[in-house]
Amino acid sequence: MKQTIPVIGMACSACSANVERRLNELEGIASASVNLPGRTALVDFDPARISLETMKKEINAIGYDLVIEQDRSAEEIQKREYVLLRRKTVVSWLAALLVMCISMDWLSVGSRSMANQVSLLLALANMLYCGRTFYVSAWRQLRHGTANMDTLVALSTGISFAFSAFNTFWGNVVWGSRGIVWHTYFDASVMIITFVLTGRLLEEKAKDGTASSIRQLMGMAPKTARIVASPVPSAGKGEAEPQSVVDGEDVPVSAIEVGDLLEVRPGEKVPVDGEVTWAASFMKGDAAYVDESMITGEPTPAEKKAGTRVLAGTIPSQGKFRMRASQVGEHTALAHIIRMVQEAQGSKAPVQRIVDRAALVFVPVVAGIAVLTFLAWWAIGGTAALPQAILSAVAVLVVACPCAMGLATPTALMVGIGKAAQKQVLIKDATALENLRRVDVLVTDKTGTLTIPNQNVDFTQADALPMEQRETLKPHAREAMQALQKRGIEVYMMSGDKEEAARYWARQAGIAHYRSKVLPRDKENLVRRLQADGKRVAMVGDGINDTQALALADVSIAMGKGTDVAMDVAQVTLMTDDLRAIPEAVTLSHKTVRMIWENLFWAFVYNIVCIPLAAGILHIFGIDFQITPMWASALMALSSVSVVLNSLRLKLMD
Repeated sequence: MKQTIPVIGMACSACSANVERRLNELEGIASASVNLPGRTALVDFDPARISLETMKKEINAIGYDLVIEQDRSAEEIQKREYVLLRRKTVVSWLAALLVMCISMDWLSVGSRSMANQVSLLLALANMLYCGRTFYVSAWRQLRHGTANMDTLVALSTGISFAFSAFNTFWGNVVWGSRGIVWHTYFDASVMIITFVLTGRLLEEKAKDGTASSIRQLMGMAPKTARIVASPVPSAGKGEAEPQSVVDGEDVPVSAIEVGDLLEVRPGEKVPVDGEVTWAASFMKGDAAYVDESMITGEPTPAEKKAGTRVLAGTIPSQGKFRMRASQVGEHTALAHIIRMVQEAQGSKAPVQRIVDRAALVFVPVVAGIAVLTFLAWWAIGGTAALPQAILSAVAVLVVACPCAMGLATPTALMVGIGKAAQKQVLIKDATALENLRRVDVLVTDKTGTLTIPNQNVDFTQADALPMEQRETLKPHAREAMQALQKRGIEVYMMSGDKEEAARYWARQAGIAHYRSKVLPRDKENLVRRLQADGKRVAMVGDGINDTQALALADVSIAMGKGTDVAMDVAQVTLMTDDLRAIPEAVTLSHKTVRMIWENLFWAFVYNIVCIPLAAGILHIFGIDFQITPMWASALMALSSVSVVLNSLRLKLMD
């Protein structure tokens, strides 16, 4: 089975890489993919071989947590952690300002020795309360032979604090007796923690925005339902109009079972999927009208009579009805949509897997660079060789940021996939979103995809009717095909219909290439031939006869009103009949991938530029400039926040 599990405690790409690696090492797990901004793990596992409890225990051992309990809410845990993080950030800023004022002699606390001791106590308190998680996490990582961003923070603050504490008590004895001017750097250890916490606070707030689409989808699901007793049937008319709803009782949606009879009034959300048993409205005595736009994208309310299907999350705009529950809980169409979007946001684009591998070696490499920096400055000599060597190594440890690289891809993907869902385009995985921009041929089915059959035609007499009476071209279909062709995408229409009908509807849709009287294998063969010619092919279909071609295509797109088989095979599902969603999805793919590369570019440039500057490379050229530990921590925080904010720009794009 495949399950999305919330993960608590991840702070950087090295964290997510460690969790993912540990999960993939466990016997019984076929694959695991960890999403850092989404704070989730998408795990494909065999319940007969490994339990969720075992996974939780293994992940706890390396310093993180999986939320698998029914009575624990990942959202509530994250809210509490956010409040605690905000409190620690405020306290850390107070400590930082006090230490800064003391070190700059803006606040007098007595002699220089007394000032150093007060600063030591403030820095120590800040480390134990505000920065405790860094040291606990770093120790757990060390015990398991791994490292993450917390390791760099713990090393840098620990070294600067230890050196300053040494100087506070033995500075005059060791350095002063030799005529060497010495200093303490408690302000550096405090400011590093302060800036890192500030960066994480801003990052959490920004990452929260990337998951807004999931919250909007979840917000569509009602919390309660009105369950009623079965009314007395009237002869020949099914269930009679209820005389009273006094027997109605509001219960949690989780308590609804298949077969329960429910009542839904105007403005209320349909609680579960089901079948209407009775309906009435002012407009029509035996029907109600339901707004399904949030799922189908259709603006016109749908008519619902006895025997018709209604979906969870939709809202009656006129009239009321009673319904028999048929799909509840995680089996509703809305729950399926939410699950698809969650899994898609948790999947990884090919480029992200490269970044994840780099993140695993990034921290050890940075630690090595810091050691070399220390040795280089120590070798240079001079009266300030040791302090300069320590501060340069600390700056390197702080300024290096795997967070920005780790956030570059998943934040853009989360926003892109979420934006697609808002446009009624469900994308199953990140690979599909990335591949959409490379498509240069679209193969489309006719009936059910481009056209809508006419439930009013006697098909035994269909050949005698004009084409436009047998079926209807979907609204905006021609506009959608033209938009694709303007992008340089060739369109082929495939139909099992006769030549005359295929030619007519191809012309109506503005499609130059078409095939008639095709069988399922013919559609598959066309896709295969186009791919052999070096084309990247997208296939759009809605029926079982399209599944062979859908499975073979580079990107497969199913119509949401088609067969379940087609939707299961497809990587993309259109929940609307408006085919303009296809060129919109292609455009979104281009924008999302461009955003990923922008994020990666700036993340790598940041490290390439800042690490040498922190090491003091400009001194070789006689330029007296170097990034200090305090500025290093500020720049590190800024880099992560800027990547997330850049991804959020996708929300503002048309």
